[in-house]
Amino acid sequence: MPATPVRLHSLPAVLIELRGLSNAERSVALYVSDMPDRYRYQRGDYAQLESWIIQGATRLGLERLYRLAALLSGYRLAWVEECVSAVQEQAHAERFPKTARLDRAARMASIVSLDTPMNEAAKARGLHPQFDGGCPTCEGAGQVWERWIAPGCDWEEEGYEPCPMCPGPVSSVERVAVAA
Repeated sequence: MPATPVRLHSLPAVLIELRGLSNAERSVALYVSDMPDRYRYQRGDYAQLESWIIQGATRLGLERLYRLAALLSGYRLAWVEECVSAVQEQAHAERFPKTARLDRAARMASIVSLDTPMNEAAKARGLHPQFDGGCPTCEGAGQVWERWIAPGCDWEEEGYEPCPMCPGPVSSVERVAVAA
């Protein structure tokens, strides 16, 4: 009996390089990886952390990872500026229900970033946070009305300045969930 040719279907291989991930992307990847919730870093565990980051990035896919990391960065920025909206708080809690795990993942990602710096594309993505419901400072306009005193002047000027929290006009984001 002659052999029957069988066509195998496979997903296209995506090469995930650690240098190509920002710190927030590494944090999200660790969050969704098989890293134990109570993991504690020990000397020599670097290769294990790297493999968990690659595993998490592979599990999510790069586009979803980039988006979740941008939302995480936006939430953290709003939190630091003390202007987290109720929409952002709720979406963040749904997206990352295990706060201790997220904190540990961020700490471990920082350890990895000490040894493996980010490439320019990853750094650029890290500068573009996203916000649930729009930027809490400019509400998505990309600019805010400011007053300032120019150096060497005795008078005050006012006008629109670029928003300090977002890179420009932003659209609100639909909810994105993470299963961990």
